[in-house]
Amino acid sequence: MPVLESSAAVLILWAVIGYGLGSVPFGMVVTKAFGLGNLREIGSGNIGTTNVLRTGSKAAAALTLLLDGGKGAAAVLLARFLAGEDAAQMAGLMSFLGHCFPVWLGFKGGKGVATFLGLMLALAWPVGIACCLTWLAAAAISRISSMGALVSAASGAVWAFVLGYQQAALLAMLLAAVVYIRHSANIARLRAGTEPRIGQK
Repeated sequence: MPVLESSAAVLILWAVIGYGLGSVPFGMVVTKAFGLGNLREIGSGNIGTTNVLRTGSKAAAALTLLLDGGKGAAAVLLARFLAGEDAAQMAGLMSFLGHCFPVWLGFKGGKGVATFLGLMLALAWPVGIACCLTWLAAAAISRISSMGALVSAASGAVWAFVLGYQQAALLAMLLAAVVYIRHSANIARLRAGTEPRIGQK
């Protein structure tokens, strides 16, 4: 039973908590802990899993993936337990925005894919699993990581409707829109045929 009602004040509170959780730059924390240098000076300078992998450490990349996904899931699950479903959706959205636009890093964060998948798994696990499988299938077929991310994000609202989680569909559409905005450079390279494939140096 939620201990709080989803009043405007409670939703604002969970928006702040969600943003705070999401804005923790685990990619930077992990690379520093592993002694891999400043992630901002590596590869694209992005704080997400793909750029952590460019350090050459698969362990660091895997840990970043888990932590970035976990913070989105944690925001949703905590809010749902303490304040109900509306708060869970608010916390999930704001954790995602916190990851993409962290105030501590001048609003220049990650692209949101791991956090998107983590919070969708917590919000509606069948939808989350479907999104993960969609990412795997699209990435495997195209051999392009960003293609997997874009197709997976776009599929979120569709899976929500198909699997009977209509209340999550609007959130999934909002998240997908931000994923596409954050991947604008990748989309340009995909159109030009210059987006690197998985395993390509």
